[in-house]
Amino acid sequence: MTAVARVAVLHLRTVAPYRTQGLLVFGLLVLVLARSPDHVVPALAVLLAPLIAVHPFVVAEKAGLETLYAVLPLPRRTVLFGHYAWALASFVATVTAATASAVLLAWAEGVQFGGRTLVTMLTLAWALFAVSISIQFPLLIRFGYARVSVLGTTMPLALVMLAVYRLHLTLTSIEAWAPLVWVAGAAAIVTSAVLAAHVPRPRR
Repeated sequence: MTAVARVAVLHLRTVAPYRTQGLLVFGLLVLVLARSPDHVVPALAVLLAPLIAVHPFVVAEKAGLETLYAVLPLPRRTVLFGHYAWALASFVATVTAATASAVLLAWAEGVQFGGRTLVTMLTLAWALFAVSISIQFPLLIRFGYARVSVLGTTMPLALVMLAVYRLHLTLTSIEAWAPLVWVAGAAAIVTSAVLAAHVPRPRR
């Protein structure tokens, strides 16, 4: 296991005590969206996955884990990339569970859900998540969660809504640009990680 993977596993253990709350939020969102299976995946990708991804920052500030990270025999960049690895793992886990839930809901509602629709929903979910994480993480690493919690949540959502409105995005247009969206999302996260690696530590 690489050092980056070990940091991601450390984050998993850090947030494990809060898994019940996460499952409750997941279940509530699925219940609210039960009549719209095609909305389940992107909604959970933008509302739940980023919350899971940033939760290690919340716990770290409450428990003073930044001191632990500082004394670990790991370069700061390794810890930083571990944050991003954890974020990607959070996205994969959330979207996998959301997709399974959406398929079951569609089957129960007698709605066709698969093939192009599923690919489009996954593409939209990835775009929403990538925008959120690429904006939030450099801010969190620079200023800490307490200072940017509201800003880091509302800004990505506002930008996504503005993009959808200004670009007149539809499911058809997203499907047509799917490969580019996946590449652009990956590029955004890589750029975010490089930027975050060059920002100073949070101000105390």
